Amino acid sequence: MNFVEINGVLIHYKFIQHPSAENRDARTFVFINSLGTDFRIWDDVVELLKGYGNILLFDKRGHGLSAVVKAPDGLNDFATDVLGLLQYLSISKCIPVGLSVGGMIAQLIAFQKPSVVDKLVLCDTRFKIGNEQIWNERIGVINEKGIAAISGGVMQRWFSEQFRKEKSIRVAGYTNMLERTPALGYIQTCEAIRDADLTAQAAQIKIKTLCVVGSEDKSTLPEEVKDLADLIEGARLEVIEGSGHIPCVDNPVALSKLITDFIK
Repeated sequence: MNFVEINGVLIHYKFIQHPSAENRDARTFVFINSLGTDFRIWDDVVELLKGYGNILLFDKRGHGLSAVVKAPDGLNDFATDVLGLLQYLSISKCIPVGLSVGGMIAQLIAFQKPSVVDKLVLCDTRFKIGNEQIWNERIGVINEKGIAAISGGVMQRWFSEQFRKEKSIRVAGYTNMLERTPALGYIQTCEAIRDADLTAQAAQIKIKTLCVVGSEDKSTLPEEVKDLADLIEGARLEVIEGSGHIPCVDNPVALSKLITDFIK
């Protein structure tokens, strides 16, 4: 396990160097995970992509083994954490692969410092996710009853009905991952998402972009992800049939193929 303090925040990360890479300027994928998860959600995708470049995984603030620290500037602080980690590891160019809120963070990185982004992969995300009422209601339930009170509904959005039936043991494991997320870290990330509208920023991204969404995603609907692809100049949209909100878990082979085809 590797830890570093970035912008006053203890960040847990893992860097896997490609065997033939002479330095960290080689192609590097930076995976940015979703709300209520840690970087283990990318394990299957990493196995399929590690032959194509370096891999950087990390737990965003408030999740996994990283510290629970308030983000006074909302998602901008999450993006600054990533940029600080890249600087610490001397990574001058990367391919961010962001899922859900991770995709929003990736958009901010591409907007704020496009020079570090080679290509951009945005999974099951949007320039604006949800609305103030939805997030305030979720925050209220967690404050009153804890994360376990929302986990059943979240699993229905994360995974398709078929996946939940056929992979019930895996779903139970991901339920544990969600419920063991620090409640304060989860709430503070909800607040950051609630307060973020990246419409203007996304419209100014000029980087080659792949947008991916699961056909059964109940959190960011396929038509909503299409709105994002339409907003980013030249972005390409791909739909993974049968996947929910987390295709890196329920269909890592399809997601990895989309990414490898895209980077070629």
